[in-house]
Amino acid sequence: MAFARQVTAGRLTANFNANVNANLDASADIYMGIPQYVFATPVLGGQAAIAAAVPYGRSRASVDATLTGSLGPLGFTVSGSREDAITGWGDIAPMFTLRWNQGVHNFMTYLTGNLTTGRYDPSRLANLGIGHNAIDAGGAYTYFDPQKGHEFSATLGFTYNFENVHTDYKNGIDMHLDWGASQFLTKQLQIGLVGYWYNQLSCDSGTGDRVGCFESRVAGIGPQIGYIIPISSDYQGYVNLKGYKEFAAENRPDGWNLWLTFAIAPAEKRPPAAARPMITK
Repeated sequence: MAFARQVTAGRLTANFNANVNANLDASADIYMGIPQYVFATPVLGGQAAIAAAVPYGRSRASVDATLTGSLGPLGFTVSGSREDAITGWGDIAPMFTLRWNQGVHNFMTYLTGNLTTGRYDPSRLANLGIGHNAIDAGGAYTYFDPQKGHEFSATLGFTYNFENVHTDYKNGIDMHLDWGASQFLTKQLQIGLVGYWYNQLSCDSGTGDRVGCFESRVAGIGPQIGYIIPISSDYQGYVNLKGYKEFAAENRPDGWNLWLTFAIAPAEKRPPAAARPMITK
């Protein structure tokens, strides 16, 4: 990138051939709060809700690179490394959902996006924001049979990315498919598998695009375990731990992702003792 800027500015005019070998190591520890409000009045026969994901955490990145090339008749090798870390708030993601239920079948449509409220600097290696706004829309389906404990969920969405005004770079439209399957061993404990597929559908663009189309993709799969925690007669908690081993990556980092989720929701209402049917011998 630095060399490309020198050429663009006209400071280097000789023929130049080079190979770059770079290793990137990055990690992020993000805590995300998601307050949500559910409307009591049905909307189009379904249940509407609004929410916002508010992330806070720390991101770290380091890169080691070796540039080997020739400038005219002279050959050279240059090596270097750089580290960076940042702590603070990430981009806020507002969301609107609309859900319907038909027995064991559950349907949902959603609209969400990305607001550039997080810490971002185009000159840094590590950031907590992505530097541009985005809109994401899609739908989801869940099959859940409480009698047999079978559960399967899938969400398909598409993301439109706006141009990053700091770098004049625009990411292409991408598709993402998330799925999960589980079996409730008891009324509180579930185990299963989760997976996802991310695939960019159109090329990157913008006057700041110096790498061409640069379409990216990655997939992941791994285990999950969940447990429902009784809190009171009115509320219950839910904790879920899932991990993804990523593979088939192209122009995209891959590795392990680990997610821990905790949610509090109204407990399932049971009829009072006086209203329950009497069992007689």
